[in-house]
Amino acid sequence: MLVHPQFDPIAFSLGPLSVRWYGLMYLAGFLAFLWLAPRHARRLGDGRWTRERLDALLFYGVLGVVLGGRLGEVLFYQPAYYLSHPLEIFAIWHGGMSFHGGLIGVILAMALFARREGMGFWQVADFVAPLVPPGLGFGRLGNFINGELWGRPAPESLPWAMVYPQVDTLPRHPSQLYEAFGEGALLFALLWWYAAHPRPAGRVSAVFLMGYGAIRFVCELFRTPDPGILSWLTPALSTAQWLSLAMLLAGAVLYRQTRRIPSSVDARTNP
Repeated sequence: MLVHPQFDPIAFSLGPLSVRWYGLMYLAGFLAFLWLAPRHARRLGDGRWTRERLDALLFYGVLGVVLGGRLGEVLFYQPAYYLSHPLEIFAIWHGGMSFHGGLIGVILAMALFARREGMGFWQVADFVAPLVPPGLGFGRLGNFINGELWGRPAPESLPWAMVYPQVDTLPRHPSQLYEAFGEGALLFALLWWYAAHPRPAGRVSAVFLMGYGAIRFVCELFRTPDPGILSWLTPALSTAQWLSLAMLLAGAVLYRQTRRIPSSVDARTNP
């Protein structure tokens, strides 16, 4: 069996300032966006995505990710804890960011950005969708470095079963790495390929919702479930699985709706 390396969560210090690996992983995700976005715009031949517009889009996205992700963690998973420790809400360097909350935050941010720029919402959402998975993958690596969100007990015969000494001595699934591969590499490959050609408005976003929902639902089978406000519905499903099922359903409905748009319609110009 493998043993979790018990990384120091602080990557380096500059005087009194400590820079944590978790924050660096978010930075890596944002830098990946800056690197991929202009390449995505060029392959689509869409000159409206200027450098200035992409920088503004990233600014809106960062606000949506951080604010939505943190509020999602507070409201969906640990409302009682944060009600008792309100100052901990601002301690994002300790980890604790909800993807589903971040998704809501980003949707609101994209809607504000689209309105400000005079663009269609689906034009923005479909452009952003394939650029999101690298950031998700880096975030899961941050979870692994922090030694949080560990997996369920695994058979000792599993070659990559891992012991997390801060938890117990049981071999467990390194679920953070499963999610880094699924939500990051696999979902990125799917969306980068699918978004390479014009699609009906909303179609790329629908594939993102269905793809993430399915991958996250499966990964939750190997991850120790987090307590959450939906866990009471049934012990068989975690809060994250309920939220992922909602994403799958929303994506399927959206995909069906886009079938009403002729396939010749260019998603870049459809509002």
